[in-house]
Amino acid sequence: MPRGDKSAYTDKQKRKAGYIEESYKKRGMPEDEAEARAWAIVNKIHGGGELSGSGRGKPENKEVYKKGGHKGGAAKRKTTAKKSVKRTKAKKSRTAANAAKAKARSKIKGVAARKRKPKARKRRA
Repeated sequence: MPRGDKSAYTDKQKRKAGYIEESYKKRGMPEDEAEARAWAIVNKIHGGGELSGSGRGKPENKEVYKKGGHKGGAAKRKTTAKKSVKRTKAKKSRTAANAAKAKARSKIKGVAARKRKPKARKRRA
């Protein structure tokens, strides 16, 4: 079997490579580079081509799917960081108000607690 021959791949693997290749092309990648990356991803998931017959398959490597948003999300993180700054300012002001209320309550409780006498502790034998 010559190098680059795709006959050992199942229909599912070929479809998957096609979808991945299309998504790379949409993002402006050259066709040959998109195809190479697509097949590299399929190989990573399935471990290469698969033999025919019942019970000959291996489970898919799902790690590749989990990398998606983490690997190329740097640009997205920059835009959301600006939004989160606005949110944190509002959150801080709310938090400060809540902290002031809690402090006032604890002062009232503290005064009441100081007036009471502490209970005598029983000694254990």
